[in-house]
Amino acid sequence: MNSTTARARSGRRGLRGAVLGAAVVAALLTTTACQGEDGGAEATASPTGAARTTAPAAPTTDSGTGSGSPSAAPAPTATGSGDSGETGGGNGTEYADCEAAGLGTHVELQDGPGETPRHFLLTVTNRSRTPCVLNEAPILRLRAGNSAPIVETLGEPDDEPVVVEGGGKAYAGLYVFGNDEGGEAEYDQSDRFTATLVAGEGTELSGTLVFDLPEGLGTVSVDDAARVNGWAGTEGLAMRPITRL
Repeated sequence: MNSTTARARSGRRGLRGAVLGAAVVAALLTTTACQGEDGGAEATASPTGAARTTAPAAPTTDSGTGSGSPSAAPAPTATGSGDSGETGGGNGTEYADCEAAGLGTHVELQDGPGETPRHFLLTVTNRSRTPCVLNEAPILRLRAGNSAPIVETLGEPDDEPVVVEGGGKAYAGLYVFGNDEGGEAEYDQSDRFTATLVAGEGTELSGTLVFDLPEGLGTVSVDDAARVNGWAGTEGLAMRPITRL
């Protein structure tokens, strides 16, 4: 083989190698591009390798008030004790029963000058700022000491409790003497009236209210005809039944 032929063949082999090299490079570039596309898909996959899909939003019952779904709503809680949240022993209100130590007392004669003292208005004043409750009628005695007889209530006392606002007043009417002068009924003399209060469930509360007689009356005649009216929120309601006696 001459040198010219050898060079020609050598040139053809070089060209073929170049062509093959270019084809390999093109194939490598195509493979790299595909891998790049697969890598991009893998970048959006979930950590477990599963393809991530967009799930439809779950329905909600939230109205925008923050209450959430019914299954997540807290159970309702009670706001009272079952009897309007009373604190005074079942009086049916949110206020405690009045205590004797927290009440001021006053007595006013309702009969005119020259008449036998028989009708009196008993007044109590709530000396605190907090409302309190008076129930039924006072347990009243016309003479000092727990051995003195209790005055009978005029009719049935109202079951509705009387709420005495802070600084407010409540009233009870009292009739003390039914014996006409010259009669044969027994009677006594009294210089004051005493009373205890009734709790919401009907039991007697501790403490005693003392009602001193109005100025100018040393004593008054009292007998078993005496009657006391239940507590009332006004003077008129307290005295109207009493004045008929």
